[in-house]
Formats: sequence, structure tokens, C-alpha cells
Amino acid sequence: MAEFSLSAATNLFKTKYGKLSENVYNSTNVTLARVKKSFDFTGNQMFVPNPLSFQGGVGSGSLPTANVAKYEDAIITSKKVYGVAQIERESIKASMNDEGAFVRATKEVVKKTVESWMRNMSRCLWHDGTGSLGRGDGATNVTGTGTTGDPYIVVLNADTKEANIEERDFWNYNAETSLLEVVDYVPSTKTVSLVGTSVGLAALTGAGPVLITVYFHMQGSKDNDPQGIKGILDATSGSLYTIPVQRRWRAGTAIAAGGAGITTDFMNTDMLEIQRKSGKVPDLIITSFTQYRKILNLLEDQKEYVVEPRAEELKGKVSFRGVEFMSAMGAVPIFPERFIEDDRIYYINSDFIEIFHRPDFGWFDDDGTVFLRTASSDSYEARYGGYLETYIVPVFHGVRTGLAT
Repeated sequence: MAEFSLSAATNLFKTKYGKLSENVYNSTNVTLARVKKSFDFTGNQMFVPNPLSFQGGVGSGSLPTANVAKYEDAIITSKKVYGVAQIERESIKASMNDEGAFVRATKEVVKKTVESWMRNMSRCLWHDGTGSLGRGDGATNVTGTGTTGDPYIVVLNADTKEANIEERDFWNYNAETSLLEVVDYVPSTKTVSLVGTSVGLAALTGAGPVLITVYFHMQGSKDNDPQGIKGILDATSGSLYTIPVQRRWRAGTAIAAGGAGITTDFMNTDMLEIQRKSGKVPDLIITSFTQYRKILNLLEDQKEYVVEPRAEELKGKVSFRGVEFMSAMGAVPIFPERFIEDDRIYYINSDFIEIFHRPDFGWFDDDGTVFLRTASSDSYEARYGGYLETYIVPVFHGVRTGLAT
């Protein structure tokens, strides 16, 4: 009788769940489902030319003098974005003679690993590339010793997004590399409990708060995330993809609402301003759940709008349902996103966001197996993800901040 080998487990893993993982990536998040994706990014870096002016010379009455267009090369480098699953060897052996049990055992691991990777990718997409999750409140002293029985207790700033915090995630404090496990979080008080080692938190215990200028980061992610929509559209100086921020290389609109409530008038203003500057009308409006609730109350007709993913093989199988906003160029769907701050609304043109992946993105199988034996424990490890960068052409998108919450 043939042995249920690691090779057999690998084959089952790939054939059974390879497509599932791809479908999750293309259908879990409405924005990620709509943006372009390519999987042929090779070489050290990629150059993407961007015309920032018209070509030639024009004039009346006499022959005009010609001039060349202004071009700038955006430089794209890849970022490493991973998900890791670990399966105990005994669990595999216990199901050697029961294929169905093994399928069910791996299904949960595979599903949860890809879902967690997607959750983190969604966080990256709507953030600023820094990998930060939250900062201190600058007022409440740190307590605890970082042990299971006495975890570090840290109060985070009021602007902390609850979606950024999940129990069992590992964090880094500031620029430290030691791991801190999130064991509890109380959203009402912005209080997080952390178990692990931190020189910085140990020094603050009973002596001071985490300052509002000091951040916690997803493990290993400080300044290592892919570019995010918030970072691109909030930029007013510096450079984006090595191109200096300038008139045609910044958000199509970025307006601070100053605490004003959401209205159809300013939504029309924002949409028209992006169209005026770029010639394109956004095809998605994405906002926080707080603002989405206000929009539901604002738009009386409450029409349902169905958006399908970009991937052809998923059309008709997966769709997203939201309300619509009637713009000058027709209906634009509106969807909520939990990784967006409560006071923000974004206007997105999905044709001008592309995620460039290096080849063989997905489950790592370069050694001929998805499962790799771990060195320090009696288990096998499977790795998902790869190397990518999110490319966002800023002028085709917009944001309004500081809305009443």
C-alpha cells in the first residue's frame, strides 16, 4: 500500500487550493478585485514613463516653435509581502489513511493563511507604506512586564483604526525587531495588551506613555510595505516613485473638509475636479463605514449597484453590491472599507492602479514541495505571497479628509 507522503500532501495542497487562493486574492476586497494585476515584473527595477505635458508647439498667425513633451520615469521596486502557515507533523500523520480528513485539516489552514494575507494586503493598499498600525496616546503610562500573566498595557491614540489590530498578530515597537504578540484589544478605550520583549516598553513601564510620535508596526514591516493609496494622495511634497510631487503628479483633488458633513455638492465638486485635471471620471467611491452610513442616509433612492471583479474567470461568479452616486458621467458605485479612517472618502479610478508582481506569486514550491520542514519544531511550514509593488498614478484619484464623524 502506498504511503501518504509529503509529496502526496503537496500535490493535494496545490491542486485543491491553488485556484482557491487565486480566487480569494481576486475577489475578497472590492478595490483589489478591480485594480489591474500583472505577474511578469522581472529585473532589478521597473521604469514607467509618464507624460506630464503635451508635445510640440502651437500658435496662430505664424509657424510656432516646437518643444518636446515633459516625461518623468516612475521607478518601481518590489516589496516582500508574505503569509506563513505551519502544520504540525503529527496532524499530517494522523490523517494519512483518511484523505477526507486531511483535506478538511488543510482547508482551514490554507483558507485562513490566504485570508490573513489578503487582510494585510488590504491594510497596505489603504495605508502609506510605513507599516505602522497605531501610535501612543502620549498621556497614559505603560504598565505590565510583557509576560502572559502581566502583559504590557498600552493606550493608543484616538486615531487608531480598529481594523489594524487583530489578536495573535506580532508587532514591533518603533524600530525594534523583537516580537510583541497582541493578546487583547479594547476598542472603546484604545487599549492593547502585548506579550513579548521590548526594551522601549520596559523602560516606559510605570514611568511614561508611548509618545504620539512613536508607532507600532506589523512585524518586519517598518517602511517595507508596498505603496498605499493614503500615502500617494496625501503627498504634497517630496517624491512619488522617484518623481517629484508637482502639478500633474499629485492627487487629482485632496481637500480638508474641516469637520463639515458629507454632502452631494462636495462629492460632485470632487468628482468634477478629478475629471477636469485628468480627463477621467473615477469609477469607484470608497469610504469608511462611518461615512458610508451617512451616505446611505443622504442618498434617497438607495439604488443597488453590482460590481464584478476584473478577472474574466470570476465574472458572473463573484460580485460586490453597493449604492450608487450619479456623477456627471453616470452612476459610480460606493463601497465601505474598514481600513479607511472614519473621516475620509476616496475617489478611485481602478484603471490607473496596478499591482506589479514578480513571477510565481502564490504558494512557494521552488523546492518541489509546498511544505518545508521547520528547523526548530516537529512541523512543516507553507509560505504564501511574493514580491510586488502597487503603482498608483496620483492625478486620477482624489480624497477628502476631516469629515464630520
